[in-house]
Amino acid sequence: MLRIEGSNSEPFCDGIGRRGFLQIGGLALGGASLPQILNAESLSSPGSKLNHKAVIMVFLAGGPPHQDMWDLKMDAPSDYRGEFKPIPTNVPGIQICEEFPKIAKMADKFAFVRSMVGAEGPHDAMMCLTGRAGRKNVPPGGWPSIGAALSKLNGPADASCPPFVGLSPKCGHDEWGDPGQAGFAGPSHAPFTPFRGGGKEDMVLKDITLDRLSDRRGLLSSFDTFRREVDQSGMMSGMDTFTEQAFGVLTSSKLAEALDISKESAKTVDRYGKGTEKLTADGPWKRLDQFLMARRLVEAGARCVTLGFSRWDWHGANFKRGREDFPLLDQGVSALVQDLHDRGLDKDVSVVVWGEFGRTPKINDKGGRDHWPRVSSALLAGGGMNTGQVIGATDRLGGEATERPVEFQEVFATLYHNAGVDARTTTIEDLTGRPHYLVDAQYSPMQELVG
Repeated sequence: MLRIEGSNSEPFCDGIGRRGFLQIGGLALGGASLPQILNAESLSSPGSKLNHKAVIMVFLAGGPPHQDMWDLKMDAPSDYRGEFKPIPTNVPGIQICEEFPKIAKMADKFAFVRSMVGAEGPHDAMMCLTGRAGRKNVPPGGWPSIGAALSKLNGPADASCPPFVGLSPKCGHDEWGDPGQAGFAGPSHAPFTPFRGGGKEDMVLKDITLDRLSDRRGLLSSFDTFRREVDQSGMMSGMDTFTEQAFGVLTSSKLAEALDISKESAKTVDRYGKGTEKLTADGPWKRLDQFLMARRLVEAGARCVTLGFSRWDWHGANFKRGREDFPLLDQGVSALVQDLHDRGLDKDVSVVVWGEFGRTPKINDKGGRDHWPRVSSALLAGGGMNTGQVIGATDRLGGEATERPVEFQEVFATLYHNAGVDARTTTIEDLTGRPHYLVDAQYSPMQELVG
C-alpha cells in the first residue's frame, strides 16, 4: 500500500476540510488516491536549465523581528533599539544584523524589503501563502495558495514529481505548519507533504510487482467511469490526475531521491548543515537540510516548495532567541541561494523568506517584542530579479512604513511573473464557476525587481 500524508483534515481559512491522506494499494471504491497532483499539460521555459520555473517559500512562523534583522534602528532609544549591531554587506550602503554574516557577504544576491504592509494579525501562514488577508468574502473553496495555483495553471514539470511540495511538519499550532491549501484550485492541486505523517517512508512498492500495479490501474479506470457519473461534488473530476501522479511516484525513484540528501556531496551537505528535527514548542522545527531538499525538489520537477523554519513569536527573550536562530537561518538561506547561483538556477528559482507580521518597536518588560501587523519585512532572491538593493523604509523606531510600502499581493504578482504567469490577467474558477484573478487588479509585479 502507498500511503501519502496530506494536509490537515481540519478546515483552515475556507472552512472546508479535506482527506488527510491519499492511498494506493487496495484502491477501494470510495478511497482517494495520491494521483490528483498532476495536470495534463506542462509549460516549459525555453533555454531554462530547469525547463520550468519554481518558487521556494520559507515561512518564519510567529512573526520575525524586522528591526533586529534587516532594518536595525541605531538612532532609536535603547528600549527600542535592542542589543544587535549592524554590519556592512558587500553592497555599499546596505547594513544588516551582525548575526547574518553569510548573507551580508552575498547581499548582492538578495533584495531586502523593509516596508511590508497589510498584514492583519492572525497567527497563520495565510497571507504568506496566498497574499490574501481577511476571513470575509472568501470565495467558495477558499483562496488557493501559490503552489496550488501554479500546479493548476502549469501542471507538473515531471510526471514523477508533484508540482507542489510542502516540507513543514505537523505542529502543535498547526496553522504554523500549513504548507498551503488547494482552495478552489481543487484537491488535485494540494501539496504533497512527506513530513506530516509518514508519507516519505511509504513512497515505495511493498509486496506488489509493477505488473500487478498495472492491473490495479486498469481496475481503477473502470471504476472511474462509474464514479464520474454518480458524483456531483467535483472530487471525481480530478481523480485521473491523482492516479497519474501516484503511479508516477510509485514507478520512479525521482521524488524519493530528491528527499534523500545523502545523494549530495559531503561538502554540500556541510554547507547547508543539518539543524534539528525537534519541533520548536508548538511551531516548526529548525531543520537546515530542508533547504537542501527544497533545491533538490525543484530540480526534480517541483514548481513550488514551501517550508517552515523555527518559531518566531518572541514575546520574551527576543535577543537570546535571536542569537540562537539568526545564525541558523543565515546558514540555511545563504547556502540555498548560493547553491542556486552555483548551479545556474538563479534565473529559474525565486526564493522568498518572511513571516505573518512584524514585531513591536518597543521592547517589553520581558525582553521581547509583541505582535505588530503594521509593518514587517521580506527577503527575496533568485528568479532573475534585480537584487543587491533595499526596497522601502520605516520610521526612526521601525514602526511605520515611510517609503515605498509593499503589499503582500505585489510580492505574489512578482513571484507569479517570475514563474511565467501574468497574475493580472490569469484567472482560476472557484467552486461555483466564478473566475478569480490571482491578485487584485491594482497590484502589479514590483518594478524595482523585474523592471
